[in-house]
Parts: sequence; C-alpha cells; structure tokens
Amino acid sequence: MTKNRSTTQEPETSKRPVLVYLQAILPSLNPVERLIARYVLDDPERTLSSSIAELRRGSGASVGSIIGFCRGMGVKGFAEFKIALARELSQGGLSASQKAGQENASVFQNVFEFQSQSLKRTLQLNSADNLEKVSRALERARRIEFFSIGMSYPVAYSACAKLKLIGLRAAAECDSHLQMINATQLRKGDVAFGISCSGSTTETVRCLEIARQGKATTLCLTNCMKSPITKQADMVLYAAPSEVKYFQAPLASRITQLALVDALFVSIALRRKNRTLAQLQSAGIKLLEHRI
Repeated sequence: MTKNRSTTQEPETSKRPVLVYLQAILPSLNPVERLIARYVLDDPERTLSSSIAELRRGSGASVGSIIGFCRGMGVKGFAEFKIALARELSQGGLSASQKAGQENASVFQNVFEFQSQSLKRTLQLNSADNLEKVSRALERARRIEFFSIGMSYPVAYSACAKLKLIGLRAAAECDSHLQMINATQLRKGDVAFGISCSGSTTETVRCLEIARQGKATTLCLTNCMKSPITKQADMVLYAAPSEVKYFQAPLASRITQLALVDALFVSIALRRKNRTLAQLQSAGIKLLEHRI
C-alpha cells in the first residue's frame, strides 16, 4: 500500500450534520457504539430529553461507552452532543406534525420527499472547497478512469459520458478484470475515480489501491464514511447514506451520487465555457444526424 499520501477526511466536526454523519459511519462502529447510535437515530427527540442514565438503560451501553461515543463525534460529552443534536433538529428536523403528515401522504409524495431530503443532506456532507478540488483534479487529468461494479456502475458510466461530452479523456470499463488491468496502467497525472455505495466493494477498492501505487490521483464517491475505499482515496465525496428501512432508499443513493456528478460536470463546463460550447455544438450536430 502506498504510504505518506494525504487524504481528504470527513467533514469538519462543527459543520457535519449529526444524524446524517451517524448514518454514514454506522457500519464502521463497534457493536456497543452501534447500540448508542441506533438509540439516537431511532428517536432523536427522545435522545434530547434523555439523561445519560436513561440513554444507558435504553441502549444497554455503559456510561463510559456513551462518553467515548460522544467524544468520537467530536464533542466533549453527552451534554454537548445534545446541544449539537438540538441545533440540527431546530434547523432541519421534522416536527411531530410534519412526521404525521408524511405518514398520511401518498407513497409518491413520500418518495419525492425522501429524495429531496437526501439531496440536502448530501450538500451538507461536502464542502464547496472539497468539491472544487475534485472538480479541478478531473479537469487537469491526463486520463480519467472510473472504477465501479454492480448497481453503482450506471453512475460511473453516466459520469464518464458527461466528461467525454465536454472533451475530457474519460473511460469506464464494465468488466472488473479489465478494470484491474486499466488500474495498473495509471500513472502520475492520471485520475482513478472509484464509486461504491457501501465503500467496501473489493474490486473497486483494489483498483484504487493499485492506481495509487502507480502514483495516480485517487478519488472516490461513497455513501459510507470510514469505509475501506476512503482509505485509498486522496479526495472523497460523500453521498447521503440511505435509510435501509425504506424501500425507496436504494434509489436515493443513486440520485445523490448523480447529483454530485452533475455538480462536478457543471463546475468544469463553466470553467471551460468556450471549449464546452464548441464541444457541445460539434457533438450536437453529429448526433442530430442520427435522429429520425
């Protein structure tokens, strides 16, 4: 594994949304921490009114584990954790009447509301500075290779197509073995971009690791913080994690990933405005010839 490479870490403690962050790191927590996180996520308002003793009884974790959990969240203790949680709920949390309204809404309304909330949370998880760094890394790249399989592959293919449309050298191979071969050919000046919802897809993580060994710049887009893929990426983008209890959750994962791809595409296109217009006009003329 290549060492001494700086990586873009998680959002700053003061800026990251507590509940979204908890959902994102849930798979990486140890069993006791997960009990505490579940207690908070199941009913954030209950957590606000709970004492540390009540949280201990409700979650089954010790007081020491709860304090350690809070410190892991970047605060000094349970009281400060509740302040951060209260601040978030007051800014964007759903009231009891709003939740009741969602329960009475149609499935179509709920799906759209879920997607809307996921997009807002994704924006909270990614700073403008980090998005700008990723955008410029893609624009400067000599070659961009996307690595992704399964349900995340359509996102990689879409990103590749968009970048090609404005003249960037991008590729997205669908076969995992060929992806591995391509990873071995990346060098300094190239960009390896891995996309994985779980952040734990073996083939995708391995491709980034290989590309990194070849001195390529590595990027990743994932819905899971502290996942293996983030350890192989110089820059990380986070899509809001899904609430697996909702049937529509897998769709939200792709929509938030695609929104980030679109944001990068627009950012690059605006900086290359004249070239972008020329590329789009040239491609448009040729594509029109294939219309019926």
